[in-house]
Amino acid sequence: MKKIVIASKNKGKIKEFETLFQTFDVEILSLLDFPEAVDVEETGTTFEANARLKAEEIARVYQCVAIADDSGLVVDALDGRPGVYSARFAGGQKNDKENIKKVLQELEGVPAEQRTAHFTCVLAISCPQRPTRFVSGECQGIITEKPSGSSGFGYDPIFYVPEYKKTFAEISAEEKNEISHRAQAMKKLKDIWPEIEKEFF
Repeated sequence: MKKIVIASKNKGKIKEFETLFQTFDVEILSLLDFPEAVDVEETGTTFEANARLKAEEIARVYQCVAIADDSGLVVDALDGRPGVYSARFAGGQKNDKENIKKVLQELEGVPAEQRTAHFTCVLAISCPQRPTRFVSGECQGIITEKPSGSSGFGYDPIFYVPEYKKTFAEISAEEKNEISHRAQAMKKLKDIWPEIEKEFF
């Protein structure tokens, strides 16, 4: 069976990838399967640049097809922040609660109609000696005034989706995998998968 390495140690993200790849004839591995793997430093200034860095490095080190994503929350009233710095918005180590706290503090007093935001996901698909391919997806929403829900990870508890009248942390995993930014990117990946199979495997 064909193998793909997801260039991530984030259990929540890996679980989403495993679910979204269920219809693919591939075996999914992640950096959790490689204890010696080091985190690739995200020095890029765009989602695409960071996804490329991670995918190309893991593909090179393990001589495999690697998929990396860089994703984040883009808040209009914060001029696009936290953006590529979403994971460490509050500084230092990744801390979901502190990141959420900082976003809500910076949006304090901002009315609902101005709290628009979207999640962005860029997937980079890399293989040694082949040009890296990219797909992307977005999901529109509104930042709530306080967290709600216990599912998901990251900023999910404050990302309200109007069509469901719930936050990402309140909807089911199945619903999220239909509408999320990562799901949208994955749908595009499925569209070009026959090309990738011919080119990369």
